[in-house]
Amino acid sequence: MIGAKCLIHLLILSGPGCALACAQDARQDDPKQIVQQAVQTELAADRDDHSRWLYFEVDRKPKNSVTQWVAETPHGDLDRVLEENSQKLSVTDQQKKMDGFIRDSDEQAKRRKAGQHDDDQATELLKLLPDAFVWTDVGSQGGKASLHFKPNSKFHPPDREARVFASMEGDMTVDDAQHRIMSLKGRLIHDVKFGGGLFATLKAGGTFDVERRETGKAVWQITETHVHIEGHALLFKSISEQEDDVKTKFKALPDGLSFQQAEKELLAERD
Repeated sequence: MIGAKCLIHLLILSGPGCALACAQDARQDDPKQIVQQAVQTELAADRDDHSRWLYFEVDRKPKNSVTQWVAETPHGDLDRVLEENSQKLSVTDQQKKMDGFIRDSDEQAKRRKAGQHDDDQATELLKLLPDAFVWTDVGSQGGKASLHFKPNSKFHPPDREARVFASMEGDMTVDDAQHRIMSLKGRLIHDVKFGGGLFATLKAGGTFDVERRETGKAVWQITETHVHIEGHALLFKSISEQEDDVKTKFKALPDGLSFQQAEKELLAERD
C-alpha cells in the first residue's frame, strides 16, 4: 500500500521523483491504488480546470451524424455544423444555424442541462472505478501503466447505469507521470436486463472505447469515443448506443468568450 506521507507528497506536492516511486510501489502491492490515485487526479482536474477549447469533431450515429467545429464558452458550446447526415451546409446556412442558437435561450438552457447531466453521470461512474472492478496490473511500458479489470462480485451497483458499467470487463491505461487516464476499454460480458427484459435489455458483447490525450499543459481531453452496444435501452440520455466520435485540432480559447466572439472564431476556421 502507498504510505500516507508519500501519498500526501503525490497528491499535494506532485514531486516527480516521489510520484514515480509511489506509482511503482503501488503496482508492486495493489493495482487498485493506481486506479484510486488516477480517479482522484481526474476529479481534481475536473474541478480546477476552467480552460475553453475549439476543436474539430466528427460524430457518427445511426440517425444523427455531424461534422462540425465546436467552440466552448462559459455559456455553453457553440457548433458550426459543416455536414449533417451526409448533407453539406453552405457557409450561409452554417452561420444561420449558429445565429439561431445564439438567439434561442431555451435551446441553450436545454443543451446545458443535458451536458451537465452527462458530466454528472460520468463523474459518478468514474468514482465507482476502484470498487466496481477487480484490478490486475498488466505492467508498465512507455511511460504508462496497463491494468485489466473485471466485475467485482462484492460490488452492489447503486443505479441502472452503474449496473451496466459494472458488467464490463476490459483494460485501462494510466499515464505514469501525471496519473491521468489515457484510455478505458470495456466489453459487456453478459446480458443486462431490467424488469426481466421487459423494460430494457443490453446484449453481451457490446463494447465501449474512450481515448484521452493531453491537449494543453496538464489539460486532458476525450479525443475518441466509440460505443457499440446492442439492445433497446440507452446508457445515457444524450449518448446513443451506437456512436463513433472523434475530436481533433484542439486550440485554446480566451477566457470569458461570448457566443458572438465564439462564432467569429469558428468562422475563421477552414472547412
